Amino acid sequence: MASRTLPLADGLDAVGVALLDEATLVRAVGSGRRRTETPPWRRVELRWVDLKAGRHLQVTRYDATQAHTANHLRGEAAAQAVAGLLAEPFGNWTVEARERQLTLRVTKKGEAAVHEARRAAGEATSGGGADGRPGGQTGGHDRVKQRQLPEDDPLFRTLGLADERGRIKPSRMAKYRQVEDFLRILDRSVADALERGHLRRPSAEDPLRVVDLGCGNGYLTFAAQRFLADRRELPVRVIGVDVKEQSRDHNAAVAAELGIDASFVAGTIGDAVLPQPPDVVLALHACDTATDDALARAVDWRAPLVLAAPCCHHDLAAQLRRGSAPAPYSSLVKDGILRERFADTLTDTVRAMLMRREGYRVDVMEFVDSQHTPRNTLLRAVRTGHVPDASVVGEYDELVAAWGVRPRLGELLAGG
Repeated sequence: MASRTLPLADGLDAVGVALLDEATLVRAVGSGRRRTETPPWRRVELRWVDLKAGRHLQVTRYDATQAHTANHLRGEAAAQAVAGLLAEPFGNWTVEARERQLTLRVTKKGEAAVHEARRAAGEATSGGGADGRPGGQTGGHDRVKQRQLPEDDPLFRTLGLADERGRIKPSRMAKYRQVEDFLRILDRSVADALERGHLRRPSAEDPLRVVDLGCGNGYLTFAAQRFLADRRELPVRVIGVDVKEQSRDHNAAVAAELGIDASFVAGTIGDAVLPQPPDVVLALHACDTATDDALARAVDWRAPLVLAAPCCHHDLAAQLRRGSAPAPYSSLVKDGILRERFADTLTDTVRAMLMRREGYRVDVMEFVDSQHTPRNTLLRAVRTGHVPDASVVGEYDELVAAWGVRPRLGELLAGG
């Protein structure tokens, strides 16, 4: 539909009209902060509900630890509640109506960047409608696939994945799928680690500390922050590390434009200095032994949760090419393409073994469907503190000795 920049007062007036339209409002969210101001609430949600006393605008305000819900009778009481919320310095507003979605972002210049997008009939949302059903639906099975972050999230327009109408560009659809698949894994992993007590409960004073090692242009870095903070309502602080200063400057500018609580450091993974040890370490498609550097840093930090999606595997492939395979396995590495594929498997196998030796529970899983990328393996490591028995240690030693290889991660963990 349309995107435009308005004076802030005019943009907020448009949001106010949409919020008070009880016939069409499904759900609305105010979140984030403006460049120089911070609202008293981390997030607010609004929806219309039918109570015994009549139709009310339900407002839920979230602080650092709990939700506070109040109901305002339609008419003057609801209008006053909306006026009070719009006066707070929220950096973003998202209004989901039955046939459209309106988003407002306060820019660095203090203007309102407003975007409207048409919603498909019966499109599912995570909110509730006037009839009390999720997403304002009237029943049936007319749901669309639930997205971790919708296509028209301002994040994707700023990163260049979506056009001005909030639709993912055909050339960037693979990247969007990668973001969605990653967020599903991140969501399950964080929820499970919190439930089992492997990951501490964050607070506003001490938010969840996430570091993305080898973050590049920050697609997954920003997506992780947006999803954990806005969808899962966890206080979170993200730091991205990349060797390129250009990446640092680009990502810092994007974070400032979106009002996202993230910072970026230019430097190598091995030398990165963080203000505090992270809770979650991400290393997504770091090239070759950079993944080993990231895993070694995670172990050194005793990070509770690690998600690593390796990229190329040149190091062991080169060692296999120079060495001799143990009998009777020479055919596995005789042909170049088979040797490369075996090196991929061997590399990730020894990484998983080494992380288990360091007290992590490790799952090796598919990251992105193989039809979209051949680099589709992800290692999920959760620190349990479990001490492996001697057979695990011995199996690793026998494996690398048989193939005559020296894995980079093994040397890093041994201090060599």
